[in-house]
Amino acid sequence: MKNRYEVGELVETRVVAVGNDTVFIDLGLKSEGIVDRADFLDADGKLTVKEGDAVKVYYVGSNGDELKFTAKIKGQEAGKDVLESAYKNGIPVEGHVTQEIKGGYEVMIGSVRAFCPYSQMGYRQRKESAAYVGSHLSFKIQEYKNEGRNIVLSNRAVEEEAANARLEKLAGELKVGMTVKGTVKSIESYGAFVDIEGFQALLPVSELSRVRVNDIHDVLSVGQTIEAKIIKTDWAHERVSLSTKALEADPWDGVDKKFPAGTKIEGQIVRIADFGLFVNLAPGVDGLVHISKLPVERNTNLKKVYSTGTTLSVIVDKVNMEEKRISLSPVVSNEEEENAEDYLSRQNDDDGETYNPFAALLKKK
Repeated sequence: MKNRYEVGELVETRVVAVGNDTVFIDLGLKSEGIVDRADFLDADGKLTVKEGDAVKVYYVGSNGDELKFTAKIKGQEAGKDVLESAYKNGIPVEGHVTQEIKGGYEVMIGSVRAFCPYSQMGYRQRKESAAYVGSHLSFKIQEYKNEGRNIVLSNRAVEEEAANARLEKLAGELKVGMTVKGTVKSIESYGAFVDIEGFQALLPVSELSRVRVNDIHDVLSVGQTIEAKIIKTDWAHERVSLSTKALEADPWDGVDKKFPAGTKIEGQIVRIADFGLFVNLAPGVDGLVHISKLPVERNTNLKKVYSTGTTLSVIVDKVNMEEKRISLSPVVSNEEEENAEDYLSRQNDDDGETYNPFAALLKKK
């Protein structure tokens, strides 16, 4: 790299070290360039760069052999030449919002007065207009006229650029199939929004658990830390979908051995459809009693005969592991079963003829 720079000149380089107060950058010289660590802190005070990261900085001057750079122009550096260079090169400037005026805010960049329209203050999560007064914020110079007497600023441009940089960084880190930790920020009827490194991903209700969830609030609460699997990303629309269900063991593993055909079991009716009853046999495992197997007329409204939450004795007819379906039949009462067994045991009488209950009655006479 060269050893002479003009004030305001843009330099693209890499971080070679991070100190307590200073970030050192590679200049290809015997010594490194220096940047205030504060230039790389986000709104939450977190450092946004590490050793080896590519950065864009601007030359602001030297102090002996030290070459000083900045990621944004500060008030004490804001001479006319520096501000004009900041305008031409898109260098962020730091300003103090002093008051609300017609159409926006008065902002002081050092001793230079500038204007920021309401529409250019904040990005996405905006505050009440008066809340910005007194703040020290970063701006991009959108207009620079009359030798600096008319300067128009945009805080939104800086915030949007930073948000896009964070999004690009996350898109490179968060991939489908990864397991991540996050904090539940809000809960809606359709799912929960989970904060992952400042980005809010959606955990749909359908992806909460393999076990039926009647109320999302029974499973999650705001502020709760959870682990989830990333199942879908759409960075173009800033959407990431999560699943906690994907981290659970599949309750259908071994179901065909646990509930082979002929198994009698008591289950709870969990859903009533026009075509039959869904009966829960184990956590995450439901079977279907088709209406044709129930002691009702085919067009009967099953909700008038049965209720969810009630217990029903059933027998397993068939288990389809591929489609994860279990066909059930209701278990008949003991009296019905005894009558059926008695009838079957008398299908053939002693002379080998088919049993006829009416003929048997005549024989008794």
